[in-house]
Amino acid sequence: MKILALSGSLRANSINSALLRAAARLAPMEVRVTVYRGLGNLPLFNPDVEDQPIEAVTNFHVQVANAGALLIASPEYAHGVTGTIKNALDWLVSFEPFAYKPVAILNASPRAQHADAALREILKTMTATVVEEASMTIPLLGADLDEDGMVSTPSVAAPIREALVALSEAVVRAAEQQQESSCTGSKRR
Repeated sequence: MKILALSGSLRANSINSALLRAAARLAPMEVRVTVYRGLGNLPLFNPDVEDQPIEAVTNFHVQVANAGALLIASPEYAHGVTGTIKNALDWLVSFEPFAYKPVAILNASPRAQHADAALREILKTMTATVVEEASMTIPLLGADLDEDGMVSTPSVAAPIREALVALSEAVVRAAEQQQESSCTGSKRR
């Protein structure tokens, strides 16, 4: 199972990016988490060029389409989501393979309530399936943990693993429901 991880921060030492890299290392054997590193290459969203072949956008779309789920970690800027994550999501608004895709949100700071709520609203509006049991706050702000520290600290590693298990289970359930509905639809014809 492939999970594509998106960080809303472009900072080299981003705690959100480190959280996603830790998740990739902590993933169950049957789950592969890939941290997408191209969000900074996406041009600003412009509906006038949405249908033009822009390499960065095409690559992003391919990665999203090939993923069974998305995992997002993003800081809060001025009580909102970052421009990085908003721009990435704007490029997915009319991208059909994103619709109903399971998504989990990891929040690295309990203080980032506004961005967390805004991100959930954006995703729900875009018809993503926010997997609540896989979405959680992992209080890392001030913990002074890097990626290795997150992986080796049980109180941090355990909830990351729990989130990944819950997300992978949601992907399996979604696939089973889709298979059932297509079988039911075939029988009705």
